[in-house]
Amino acid sequence: MITVLFFAKYREQLGLGRMSLELTSATTVSELKKRLVEQGGDDWAAVLFADNTLCAVNQTIAAAADAISDGDEVAFYPPVTGG
Repeated sequence: MITVLFFAKYREQLGLGRMSLELTSATTVSELKKRLVEQGGDDWAAVLFADNTLCAVNQTIAAAADAISDGDEVAFYPPVTGG
């Protein structure tokens, strides 16, 4: 089981901030995104495959090919801006 978190505007766009997901096999960030889009549809694709969407696995910035293991926490969030 992994925990998937959505922060800031993504939480609002998707209507949830946290979900648990069972992993049936080893996966990558890219494969997780595809699986979430299959379940969630176009709104999820717009968030997860936006050019500026960031991902962290266990609070470390992750790339598309990085592995996700059972027990991991995966977070998706937009770039931080300030002013």
